[in-house]
Amino acid sequence: QVQLVESGGGLVQVGGSLRLSCKVSGLPFRDIYTGWFRQAPGEEREFVVATNWNGLTESHRERLKGRFTISRDNAENTVYLQMTSLRADDTAVYYCAGSNTLGATQASQYDFWGHGTQVTVSS
Repeated sequence: QVQLVESGGGLVQVGGSLRLSCKVSGLPFRDIYTGWFRQAPGEEREFVVATNWNGLTESHRERLKGRFTISRDNAENTVYLQMTSLRADDTAVYYCAGSNTLGATQASQYDFWGHGTQVTVSS
């Protein structure tokens, strides 16, 4: 059974940092391109960042680059999203996702999804 389980969301103040985790099971983790998306209320789900197993192929939403960093622990089948200098407009539900397409940045290219974790940035 494929499972992607996010954790680490919560309430943080503007300018703060947060690290999200996503534990993946039921998939060949090394072969899956793993990414993070987010969806704010009333907005479409948008791509944040993604990486392959060794980090040599990464995709970024350009305006978030520098504040949001993705990493993976292949031994633990876990992917992380480190977020810094958080702003109020980063408030959203953050989703972990897996794709069989290297370099995927569109939600339609991702076959596996977690249930999401809420991140709220307060001023």
